[in-house]
Amino acid sequence: MESDAYLTIAAPSEGYLREKMSRFLAFAVPVTTAAEAKEAVAAYQKQYHDARHVCWAYMLGADRKTFLSSDNGEPSGTAGKPILGQINSFGLTDIVIAVVRYFGGIKLGTSGLIAAYREAARLAIEDAEIIQKYVMNDVAFTFPYVAMNSVMKLVKGGEVAISSQEFDNTCRMTLSVRQSLEAQIRSQLADIDGVSMI
Repeated sequence: MESDAYLTIAAPSEGYLREKMSRFLAFAVPVTTAAEAKEAVAAYQKQYHDARHVCWAYMLGADRKTFLSSDNGEPSGTAGKPILGQINSFGLTDIVIAVVRYFGGIKLGTSGLIAAYREAARLAIEDAEIIQKYVMNDVAFTFPYVAMNSVMKLVKGGEVAISSQEFDNTCRMTLSVRQSLEAQIRSQLADIDGVSMI
């Protein structure tokens, strides 16, 4: 995988596990910020307010350095860490997984809990479509109207998307460019007469 590529899930997914009468409902949701992750968890806590535990973990950023997990009242290390472990074993980021547990009356023990939370998280991930995304950087510049054709040719030819554009005597454009291609795109733009970077 290229240095600016990362894996995440395309859309929310879920998994379901029954273990010794306890039910585990796992939900995986694509997110891009800690606030979004916490919002998703709060929504499941509200929806399943009668459940004994709603444990969760999230991983954020292409560098996979921002993460957090919670056992939400389960014995320490038996829920959040195994959920996070599954996110790691699939190499995912920009994801939160919440696992709702309804206690069935039979204690699972520490190793039983770890196995159940891990398996529930795995089922939710396996239900998801895993996609590759790229770290995108903004490249903003101005150019004279006469350079429009050259600029548009470059935009249409590469892995870039227009984030914003303004057409006037002096035109402004912001492109969303894959991090690994940014230097190349900047140099191609610099070759067009009248283009100046912002």
